[in-house]
Amino acid sequence: MSMAQISALVCGVGGFGALVAATTSNEWKVTTRASSVITATWVYQGLWMNCAGNALGSFHCRPHFTIFKVEGYIQACRGLMIAAVSLGFFGSIFALFGMKCTKVGGSEKAKAKLACLAGIVFILSGLCSMTGCSLYANKITTEFFDPLFMEQKMSYTYNGPTSVTSSRTKYHGEGDFKTTGPSKQFDKNAYV
Repeated sequence: MSMAQISALVCGVGGFGALVAATTSNEWKVTTRASSVITATWVYQGLWMNCAGNALGSFHCRPHFTIFKVEGYIQACRGLMIAAVSLGFFGSIFALFGMKCTKVGGSEKAKAKLACLAGIVFILSGLCSMTGCSLYANKITTEFFDPLFMEQKMSYTYNGPTSVTSSRTKYHGEGDFKTTGPSKQFDKNAYV
């Protein structure tokens, strides 16, 4: 019985550690724009900061300094993930005190109640983290399949002679070079 409790505690604490790592990660949304090896850029967006890097090794991060400019779904994900981390922490403490092999926690009946409470708190922590991650993934998926949302789908936009597209394109017609829309790979049959 003690071995099952120890392995359950290790799994719970390991899950709590993974939850903390996921909450603090900056790779919740990754956008890659690459037309060649030299001009490849990556944008990493997380709950707490956005980072950008390129193939030459330059990497810059900018934290979200205020909560008023952060979108609502990111604030909701932040709240759910912080709640999940807090519940996971208290679940770990309750599980530690509720184990039979520890001297702290009182009688066997009190330890059984603490172990049951730890299990309930771990389940609530998992539900909070799953809800936060699902909310964020739903927002990314709906933006990806929305035909009117062009921020992610367009690799480059024309902004004058400094644009990578304008320097590589052999366009000699009249007027500005304009993109007509996303390529065929972004139609409704694309897989995420």
